[in-house]
Parts: sequence; structure tokens; C-alpha cells
Amino acid sequence: MQSKRMIAVMQARFREFYRDTASWSWNLIMPVLMIIGFAFIFSGEPEDMFKVAVYASEEAARADSRFLATEYINFIEVDDLQQAIIKVQRHQFDMLLQLSSEPRYWINEHSSNGYVLEKLLRESLVDSRSDLQRELVSGRDIRYVDWVMPGVLAMNMMFSCLWGVGWVVVRYRKNGVLRRLQATPLTPLEFLTAQVLARLIIITVVTLMVYIGANLVVDFPMRGSYLALFLVFFSGAACLTSMGLIVATRIRSEELADGLLNLVTWPMMIFSGVWFSMEGTHELAQFLSQLFPLTYLVDAARRIMIDGAGIAGVAMEIGLLSGLTLLLLLSSAWLFRWE
Repeated sequence: MQSKRMIAVMQARFREFYRDTASWSWNLIMPVLMIIGFAFIFSGEPEDMFKVAVYASEEAARADSRFLATEYINFIEVDDLQQAIIKVQRHQFDMLLQLSSEPRYWINEHSSNGYVLEKLLRESLVDSRSDLQRELVSGRDIRYVDWVMPGVLAMNMMFSCLWGVGWVVVRYRKNGVLRRLQATPLTPLEFLTAQVLARLIIITVVTLMVYIGANLVVDFPMRGSYLALFLVFFSGAACLTSMGLIVATRIRSEELADGLLNLVTWPMMIFSGVWFSMEGTHELAQFLSQLFPLTYLVDAARRIMIDGAGIAGVAMEIGLLSGLTLLLLLSSAWLFRWE
């Protein structure tokens, strides 16, 4: 009898699953979309061996096309010379070329890649640019763990924001909690705002604990303003929490909510530069990265922690995330249904 009861429960659960076509459809579609996304980013020619920044006009670039045509070198156009020099110091670029009326190049004296590139450059420009000036910079290599840490903190925040609000509100609707709240004077905007504020307090405490614990183990750099870092993470958490509310405005199925939340999170992890830099990737991939709020959160956190930026240096990201939060929150209140 006990086994029959268990089998009956299992059969009921199976029926519930296959009748919910929206949820199991996501289980089939989501892995395919992930594979397509990774294939798109990492497809193409074999990986380049060197990364060279080029600060030049198109005319100057054409005049030095011999070196710029070298295979297995990823040439990246930059428009901020000082920022590019900093990246050479930190081994993020192997070389920096300034091709203009005063041509010169920068290499890091401690970079083996820079040494090889200098040999190639001098060989390719013999008798054509003898006036090319050499500039040496120095600086220690930025460890991958130092570079990836802001992205890991932001990613952990993203999961907590989206599932901590989006999935929970769906569960409230499914269990009838929202139906009972509908009988109270509480408005949708008040309910959703309370959800965002509660999640922000939790996220702030959790992120602070993760930051302190990771710093004790890894000892990663923090060169900028702690106030700026707090404002970036706070505005980012508010924006991501509001995104979770958009998903939960009308859905009743927890399985479907899981699928939609995965559909939101995985593209952000792939295209927002959490694990690898989007510099030098396909132009379409770089365009897509600018559509996700996690991109601005990660970029701003890296500029603070690695480059030493202050509030003024990340004011654009803070304003953008805050404005998007307000838009998403108001849209969620307008779309929200108690049942």
C-alpha cells in the first residue's frame, strides 16, 4: 500500500510537469540557447597569441598596414591613450601603438609578449618608420583572480536578487498569499517596493560578508573609493531585483519562473564580462553586452577596485542603474496581478 501511494504521488507530479508545457519547453530550449551563445563568442579563427592596442587615425593605420596585417595578433582600437597605457602596465595589453605624426609604442619591461612584439614591430617597419619612439612602462601583472573578483561578486548578487524576489513572488501567488494580501489596503507598488527594499538589505549584508571573507583568503586589490563601490553595488542590486519583479508579475508556475530567470541570467553571465573580457570579441557580442545591467555593474566595480576610480568615475553607471531600477519598478507595478 505504501508503494502504491508513493507511485500515485509520482504519477501526479509527472502529469503536473508535462501538462505545464511552458516550463518543460524552457528546459529544452535553454541549453540550446546557451550552446549557441558560447559557440557565437568563441567561434571563428584560432585564438590570437598577442593583444595590441592601436591609438591612431584610419590614415595612419593604413600607412602601417604591414605590421597590422600580422597574423595571430589581436589589434584593438582604443580612444583613451592614458587608459591604454595603464593596461600595458598591468599586462592587459602586450603593446600599445600610437600611429600619428609622432609615432611611438609602449611595452612593459617585464612582459615577455611585449619583447617578442617589439622584435616583430622593428622588423616590419625597417626603413619605413625609423623615427618610431620606444616607451617603457612597468607594473605587476593583474592576476586573473583580481580581475574576476568584481564579476564574481556581481554574479552572486545577480542570482540572489533575481531568485530571491522573482521566484519567491511566484511562490506567493501559487500558494495563495497574494490573494490574501489583495484583500488588504496594500497596493502593488507598495508591495513590490517593500520586496525590493528587504532584498537590498539582505544583499548588502551578504555581499559584505562575501567580500570580507574572500579578501582574507585571496587578498585582492581595492584601490578606489569604498563609498563608490557601495553605491555601484547598491544601485546594481536594486536594478537586478527589479528585473526579478518583471519576471514575477503574472506567472504562477515556479518551474516556468525558473526557466525565465535562467533565460535572463545566462546571457548576462556570458555577455557581461564576468569571466572574460569582451574586448576584441565580435562586434555583435559587444553590442549585446551593452544591453545588460550586469555589464555596467561589473565594469564600474572593476574600475573602482582595480583602476582606483571614485564616485565621479562611475557616476554614469550609478545613474543608469538607478534610472533603470525606477523604470522596471514602475513597469512591474503596472503589470502586476495578485492572482
